[in-house]
Amino acid sequence: MRGKASKPGKRWITDYWPNRLNLKILRQKCPSSNPYGPYYDYLKEVQELDVDSVIKDLKELMRKSQDWWPADFGHYGPLFIRLAWHSAGSYRIFDGRGGARDGSIRFPPRINWPDNIGLDRAIRLLWPIKKKYGRKLSWADLIILAGTVALEDMGVRIIGFSLGREDIYEPDESPDWGPEEEMLTAKERFSEEGKLREPYSATEMGLIYVNPAGPGGVPDPRASAREIRAVFGSMGMNDEDTVALIAGGHSFGKCHGAAPEKYLGPDPTSSPLESQGLGWKFEYKTGKGPDTFTSGFELAWSPTPTKFGMGYLKMLFDYDYEIETSPAGKPQWVAKDAPEIIPDAHDPEKKHKPRMLTADLALKYDEKYAEIAGRFLESPEEFEKAFARAWFKLTHRDMGPKGWHMGHYVPKEDFIWLDPLPERDYDLIDDSDIEELKKRILASGLSVSQLVYTAWSSAASYRHSDRRGGANGARIRLYPMNEWEVNHPEDLKKIIRVYEKIQREFKEEQERKGSRKRASIADLIVLGGCAAIEKAASDAGINVKVPFAPGRVDASQEQVEVEFHKKIEPFADGFRNYFRYPETINEEDIYTTPEYFLVDKAQLLQLAVPEMVVLLGGLRALGAVYSYERYGVLTDKPETLTNDFFVNLLDTEWRQADDYRYIFEGYDRKTGELRWKATRVDLIFGHHDELRAVAEVYASDDAKEKFVKDFVAAWDRVMNLDRI
Repeated sequence: MRGKASKPGKRWITDYWPNRLNLKILRQKCPSSNPYGPYYDYLKEVQELDVDSVIKDLKELMRKSQDWWPADFGHYGPLFIRLAWHSAGSYRIFDGRGGARDGSIRFPPRINWPDNIGLDRAIRLLWPIKKKYGRKLSWADLIILAGTVALEDMGVRIIGFSLGREDIYEPDESPDWGPEEEMLTAKERFSEEGKLREPYSATEMGLIYVNPAGPGGVPDPRASAREIRAVFGSMGMNDEDTVALIAGGHSFGKCHGAAPEKYLGPDPTSSPLESQGLGWKFEYKTGKGPDTFTSGFELAWSPTPTKFGMGYLKMLFDYDYEIETSPAGKPQWVAKDAPEIIPDAHDPEKKHKPRMLTADLALKYDEKYAEIAGRFLESPEEFEKAFARAWFKLTHRDMGPKGWHMGHYVPKEDFIWLDPLPERDYDLIDDSDIEELKKRILASGLSVSQLVYTAWSSAASYRHSDRRGGANGARIRLYPMNEWEVNHPEDLKKIIRVYEKIQREFKEEQERKGSRKRASIADLIVLGGCAAIEKAASDAGINVKVPFAPGRVDASQEQVEVEFHKKIEPFADGFRNYFRYPETINEEDIYTTPEYFLVDKAQLLQLAVPEMVVLLGGLRALGAVYSYERYGVLTDKPETLTNDFFVNLLDTEWRQADDYRYIFEGYDRKTGELRWKATRVDLIFGHHDELRAVAEVYASDDAKEKFVKDFVAAWDRVMNLDRI
C-alpha cells in the first residue's frame, strides 16, 4: 500500500507509507525525555540505596492484603514472582532485547499482553515503595527485587540479587515482537523443521512463552514440551533450567479464570481515563479475589502455595490427570481419584483437587524433562539449588558483565552467561607506549582496511540490549566468533598473529626493563583501528587525534559461552556491507531488507541518526567492507578518510544490477561511464528523505573537516560502548 492511509481518520506518515524505513528507534532515550534530567546517574544514586530497608518494606507489604485487590492465600508473593518473571521472561538471546533491565513492562506493548493480565495491579501495589525511595530505586530494580524477596520470604534460599537496572520513560519500540495484528495468534512462527523462527521468543503474540493450554489451545502435553524447549532455548535456557523454573515457579500461587472472558474489560492502554492506567476490569460479581480473571484457567498447583517445597512435583507425579474445562472455558487437567488437598485462595474452609496446565504435564510426558523432574523429586536440595540458579539467570541475564551489577548482595560467582573477564594483573601502557605501538602496527604490513575492519568487528559486536559483546575480552579471536563469516576467518587469523607478535615483543622489552606494563590483544585491536584512522585522515589532509584509553583484557576460551555466540552470528551488518541472504529481500516488506537490519544494528549500538550516517560513510571511504569488495567504496582514494561516499552517492545515476535488487551499479551522469558498485544499504542514504538530509550535510564542500571530526567522535563511542 503506497500513498494511501491504511485506516480512515489516521494521518500518520506510517499510515500513508507503511513500508517507509522508520528511524524512530534511533531517537529514543533522548536525555530530555528523562524527568530526572540529563545529569541524573542512576548507577550512582542506587549505590546510596538502603536496600535492606526496601527488603523489609517489601516483606511487610506482601503479608498485608488490601481490599481493593485481595492477596491470594493472604500473600502477594506469588503475584510479585509472576510480575518479576514476566518482566524478565521476554528476554531473547537473538538480539538481547526484552527482559527486565529497563522496566519496559510498564509500557505497551508488554503491559497490554494477555499473558500479563493483572500485572498492572502488581505494579500499583508496589507504588508506595517506589514513591518512598524515589530516584534511588528504579522500577526495573524494584520489580525484580520484589519477586526475589518474595521467593526468599516463602522459603527459597536465593543466591543473590543485583541492583543497577535503569528505567526508561517511553515505550521501547525497537523489538520485533511479531507480525500478527491480533493478540494470541501465531503467524509462521515455526519453520518447516519445527524450529522457532528468529527473533521470536514466544509461540503466539501476547504470550511470554507458550500457550498454557497447549499449542494453539490444543491440550497435547508432548507437543507442548516441544514448544517449551524451543521457547526456553530462544532465551538461553537449557532443559535443567527449564524444568527448575517451571517446577519452582509453579510451587507458588494460582491461575485465575472464575468466569468466561466476555466479562473482561479492555487492556490498560485502552481503558477509560478514570481507570488511571488500570486495565482488564472484570465485570463478574466482585471482579477480584475469588472472582478474578487473568489467564482463564482456574487452578492451584501445590498444597503449600506460599511455601517452597516439593508440593508441585509430588502432585505432578503422584496422580494421573484427565482433561476438564475451566469456568472460563479453557482446557485444563484435574487429578483422577485424588482427594481435595489444595487450599482455596480466599476461603479457608474450602479445598480443591490438584490441577495442572497442559504445559505442566509436558514435564511428565517428555522423556528428558521427566528424567530431570524425577531427579529433582528425589533430591529436594538439588532442586532448590537449581531453581535458585535458574531464577538468578532469568532475572539477571540482560544486565551484562558483573561490573554493571550493584549492591552487597551480588553473588561472588562468575557466570559464563555474563561474559566474565580475567582480572588485570599488569600495568597499563602510557601515552609514549601508545604512540610507539601505533607505529609498529602501521609498519606491520596490515592495511588501513584490515585494521579498521577488525577493530570495528570486535567493538561493534556490542549490543546495549543486554550489554554483551564489544572489544573488551577480544573474543573475536576465540571460537566461535573467529569463525563467523562476516569476521573474515582466514584473514582474521593472520591479523591476530600480527597483533600477538607485537604483544609478545612489547612484553619482552618491558620485562628486560623490569616493567610490568603489558598490552592486551583487545587493546591492540582497537588501537590498530585508531592508528589507521589517523593515517587515513592525514592522507586526506586533516590531522586528527583519535582518542584511545587502554585497560581492556583478554578473555580465555573457557570464558566464552560458545552456544550463545553460535546463535547470535550475524546474517546482516550494513556497516560492513554484509548481507547473507539477498534472495529473501521483499521490497513490499521493509522488515526483510538489509537497510532495516542496519537501523536495527544502529539501535543496538545506541547510535543516533547522524552517528549512523557518518560511521557508514567513513567505513566505506576506508574500504572496511565485507571481503574488501568495492561495494559502496565510492571513492578513487580508498583508505583515505574523505567524504567521497556522500559526494558520489548523491551525484550518480544508479541502476539495478542483480535479480534481488540488492546490488546496484552507478554511472556517471555526464559520460555514462560505469563508476561504482553498491548495495541497497548504500543507496538508502540517498533515497530516504531523512537520511539524505544528513548525507547532504556531509557531502557539502565545507564539510570535509566536520565529517572527519564527527566520524572520529562516533568511532570513539563505539570502541568504548562496553567499558564499565
